[in-house]
Amino acid sequence: MEDKIIIKGARVHNLKNISLEIPKNEFIVFSGVSGSGKSSLAFDTIFAEGQRRYLESLSPYIRQFLGQKDRPDVDEIIGLSPAIAIDQRALSHNPRSTVGTLTEIHDYLRVLFARLGEVRCLICHNKIQRLTIDEMIEAIQEKTKQIKKNKVKIFSPVVRGRKGEYYQLLYDFLLKGYEVCRIDGKIHSLHDEINLSRYKNHTIEILIDDLDAKDRSRLAEAIENALNFSDGLLLVVFSSGEELLLSSRWSCPRDNFSFPEIEPRLFSFNSPYGACPACHGLGKSDLFTKTICPVCQGKRLKPEALSVYINNKNIDDISQMNIDEAYNFFIAYENKISKREKSIAENILKEIIDRLGFLLEVGLDYLSLSREAETLSGGEAQRIRLASQIGSHLSSTLYVLDEPTIGLHERDTEKLLRILNELKERKNTVIVVEHDERTIRSSDFLVDLGPLSGKNGGEIVAIGPTKSLLKKPSGRSLTLKYLKKEEEIPVPKKKRTSFSESLKIIGATANNLKNLSLEIPLRKFICLTGVSGSGKSTLLNDVLYQNLTRIKNHFSGPLKGVNKILGSEYLDKVVLVDQSPIGRTPRSNPATYTGIFTPIRDFFALLEESRIRGYKSSRFSFNVEGGRCEACQGAGYNLIDMHFLPPVLVECEVCHGKRYNKETLEVKYKGKNISEVLNMTVDEALEFFSNIPQIQEPLELLSRVGLGYIQLGQSATTLSGGEAQRIKLARYLLRPLGRKVLYLMDEPTTGLHFHDIKLLLKVIDELVDHGNSVIVIEHNMHVIKYCDYLIDLGPEGGERGGKIVFAGLVEDIVKEEKSYTGQFLKEYL
Repeated sequence: MEDKIIIKGARVHNLKNISLEIPKNEFIVFSGVSGSGKSSLAFDTIFAEGQRRYLESLSPYIRQFLGQKDRPDVDEIIGLSPAIAIDQRALSHNPRSTVGTLTEIHDYLRVLFARLGEVRCLICHNKIQRLTIDEMIEAIQEKTKQIKKNKVKIFSPVVRGRKGEYYQLLYDFLLKGYEVCRIDGKIHSLHDEINLSRYKNHTIEILIDDLDAKDRSRLAEAIENALNFSDGLLLVVFSSGEELLLSSRWSCPRDNFSFPEIEPRLFSFNSPYGACPACHGLGKSDLFTKTICPVCQGKRLKPEALSVYINNKNIDDISQMNIDEAYNFFIAYENKISKREKSIAENILKEIIDRLGFLLEVGLDYLSLSREAETLSGGEAQRIRLASQIGSHLSSTLYVLDEPTIGLHERDTEKLLRILNELKERKNTVIVVEHDERTIRSSDFLVDLGPLSGKNGGEIVAIGPTKSLLKKPSGRSLTLKYLKKEEEIPVPKKKRTSFSESLKIIGATANNLKNLSLEIPLRKFICLTGVSGSGKSTLLNDVLYQNLTRIKNHFSGPLKGVNKILGSEYLDKVVLVDQSPIGRTPRSNPATYTGIFTPIRDFFALLEESRIRGYKSSRFSFNVEGGRCEACQGAGYNLIDMHFLPPVLVECEVCHGKRYNKETLEVKYKGKNISEVLNMTVDEALEFFSNIPQIQEPLELLSRVGLGYIQLGQSATTLSGGEAQRIKLARYLLRPLGRKVLYLMDEPTTGLHFHDIKLLLKVIDELVDHGNSVIVIEHNMHVIKYCDYLIDLGPEGGERGGKIVFAGLVEDIVKEEKSYTGQFLKEYL
């Protein structure tokens, strides 16, 4: 019993009361067509129950802050381990969040720089040594000679920018015989009652002596006392009003430049002690226009933090390196430091090198530590989480992953599979929801759901050890049929090989592109391939889309990231179909975004019951007054403010999530009201409105792009990037198909099964056959083999990428030895 997870009677979403047993400590893949119930079983049943049980084990006090998790609709789950989900949600939209902060590498770098950094003067750039008392006396006396006034006040900065009342501290100094202090720039007598705000930052400096600087012995005694009280700092106030901060630690004896304390917070752009004062550590003077801060030049930190070096690199230099370069830098650094330095930094360096190594293993060598989290794709975000989990060295844990191969080249998929097997070897159970052929074949155990999507899915159509399933009859399993080549995505018998009109890119230098020049034939289906970080997105988005949009809209000024683009006259317009959300609020949904909801509302307004009541089309909109539930203003839920906790969405008590008032819901067609129609999947609605062409045609298109399983009223915030992209594609196809349009897509097969990819390729063919051009970034070998023309970038990612490895007919790439794509494509042609 202990070596299995047993699920009995799972009914979440479209799961049809299924029961199954899966082995523990194995690498298990859940497969099936889109909408077959894979995620419902893996995330909404198994992981959700694991998380609920964990929360129940916590104290009631902690549980009140975390909220009560609902039990998934399942009879019983036996043998469940503590569960961790690694999904594709964006890591963070906080502009302060970077790859370095997310992986904690930046935190270890801060400690390393504080302990072993070489401090250089901001003025003369010479290395700063710690000042002795004699050096301090000479610096003070030299200054009094310059201003020709010998009187100086010696202060000890005992508190610097910290919160508190400090009543006892001030009283203790009074007892020691000191009478005057300066607090936040104002002089106070210690004999007076001094009330400080507990919650504000304060700087407290105790006056140690007011003396003539010529009296060397008295000056030396004052300096020594000041340094003792302040842990090595000294403030000198001259008669001229000038101040000099000296340190027995970091101060330049040549020009009297004094450093703040060299501590980890100096290197944090999230702390006021380290952040650039102009942009407060954001690196941007304007977040909306992404204008680089003119003071720090986007480096986020104060000049002092950037004047501390390790092996001639400051912390920003290292943050700008890609993971591969940073890894090699620290390996070399570790090998050259002294025995004493190694004893100080050994554990810090181990953590940095290990974390960088894990990022390399999951194929993220091309990312830099300074890369902002919000610019990462879902796949990159997931692999960063995965790298963090490897570093945690957990065992006896259940990991649930959502398509970790998204955005990965076949070469990098092999690295990822080694990582997943490493997790398994540590006695963890790894469940992966996946469509990737290589991943499925590499798994120990396969659970295939289907046979189709939505109400036609939710059943187990194949289960067992993967290798033995591949030897048995496929039955109803579409996955096994494609794996065994009983069904396949064929190479087209005739490709579009004629070459007349084309786009010419001359001298592309955006990001890592190496002065790239390229001719792209139009009226074709073109694939843009290459390993992660090779420059595909830069070429598609930054070079083609941004500049062609400027040209077609007649913007003046030079092109960005490229010298010239020729051939734009052959295009009427350029359309980017990317994976950004179709809406940022739960009110946006597939029905409203595609415009399908308009003919549905019009149809309900024409029903006899509506005409009798005088209902117009607007009555059936949940966004305007009249037919919607006013208690929730048509949202179906209310946002409850939890004050110091995150707000919580709660189902509306009046309409119970139906969005409409009672009178509107009384209007029905075939026994269904407008709310029930919104809860239908595309395929269910297609059958429901089978004899109404104006509704049926757009629904058919959504089904053809592989979205038959999504609900019409499904919140936009719950859709994956791949789903959002295909909804956008459907919306463009709903309009009369133009000619001479260039469609640019970024991995449109994200989240698609072989069966759905075949449907999508037919839609792309239809676009091209109408005289349009389609360029897609793609890693799926079945799509790559299908295209008319192939552009392969590389040969590696990051700085070692950005070159054309191959451009031409698909069949010819296998002859190019430098192309990783060509190496893996051979077995598919």
